[in-house]
Amino acid sequence: MTDLIEELQWRGLIRQHTDLDALRKTLNSGPVTFYCGFDPTAPSLHHGHLVQLILMRHLQRAGHKPLALVGGATGLIGDPRMSGERKLQSRDTVAGWVEKLRAQISRFLDFEGPNAAQMINNLDWTSELSAIDLLRDLGKYFRLGTMLSKDTVARRLESKEGISFAEFAYQILQANDFLQLYRRYGCVLETGGDDQWGNLVGGMDLIHKTEGKDVHVLTTPLITKADGTKFGKSEGGAVWLSADMLTPYAFYQFWLNVDDADVIRFLKVFTFVPREEIEQLAVQVEQAPHKRAAQKRLAAEVTELVHGPQNLQQVIAATDALWGRADLHEVDAGTLTAATSQLPNGAVKIGADTIVDALVAAGLEKGRGAARRTVSSGGAYINNQKVDGEDTVIKASDQLADGSVLIRRGRKNLAVLFPQG
Repeated sequence: MTDLIEELQWRGLIRQHTDLDALRKTLNSGPVTFYCGFDPTAPSLHHGHLVQLILMRHLQRAGHKPLALVGGATGLIGDPRMSGERKLQSRDTVAGWVEKLRAQISRFLDFEGPNAAQMINNLDWTSELSAIDLLRDLGKYFRLGTMLSKDTVARRLESKEGISFAEFAYQILQANDFLQLYRRYGCVLETGGDDQWGNLVGGMDLIHKTEGKDVHVLTTPLITKADGTKFGKSEGGAVWLSADMLTPYAFYQFWLNVDDADVIRFLKVFTFVPREEIEQLAVQVEQAPHKRAAQKRLAAEVTELVHGPQNLQQVIAATDALWGRADLHEVDAGTLTAATSQLPNGAVKIGADTIVDALVAAGLEKGRGAARRTVSSGGAYINNQKVDGEDTVIKASDQLADGSVLIRRGRKNLAVLFPQG
């Protein structure tokens, strides 16, 4: 069996750590209880959180027990950002976001069996913490110099906005989470993104000072592209894991369009594809990049992991249908709308306008003469079916599940039409 730490290093899932040899020994000595925290500062997790969920899944598959902490308490404040104070959300809003995140996280971990995952809310103990408790039982273990030296805090102090005491004290609350999980569940490992290193170490130090015990922390790298720029923006913004905020089709297309320079690294980080297969795909990227075999594997794996096999089948069907490799009439309305949302569009009178009218209305041709020439040369399509005559009318039977009609000029120029009025 491959050493777990070695496997995580090969996949690029380890950035900073305390004593890696000691952690390896701990992990090899038997089941370890570990945790990762997720703050409800939005109604959905995003691709950065996905890295943490995948790491948790690797650890659980190796026999260790995950605690998934959703910060119902810390989410009321929010971890300090590099610039600008967070807008405080209402308690009801945060509570609603807690439930959304719990539902998302539950799809990635196994909650049955000997190493079953547990869902934790830090509001359970933080809500009972009085101001005196915070200062006397926790605050006395924190040195102001150390707290002020944290990168985010230092940068905010130098900015015009400064930093509020609420956000400044966040690190104490997160450290207390690790202490509480150590006491209540025997948790000895905390994982998180590399930007959380200071907070993770704070919890480790607090346990050492209060309990006299050594525990472990481990961070994953912040994912960037090969050129060093930030990774994780789709056409519509962030790469959200919620289908309500980023459709499965758009999610799939995001991963499908990953650059050749990044795709193998992302296969290692974001999927569980075996090492041997990833190495074979790396060869294909070098020898036949035009086939985009690695990108297709990446998009399929991550989409199925996040949205399930049924949604994956639908988005692949929509992708194939859009380019004439499947029947558009078999694609459901939601997937079809998502698939055509970025295409040029226009309006037509169903039962009256012709293919010539449609090509002009959608902007695929500048005038009727050019549209007629396209039709006569065999370059016009309605729902991927070639149109033989310029008098062909757009009919009600041409409408797809969402009421639209797809037209194409040549091989690659697509547009979508909607009924006028």
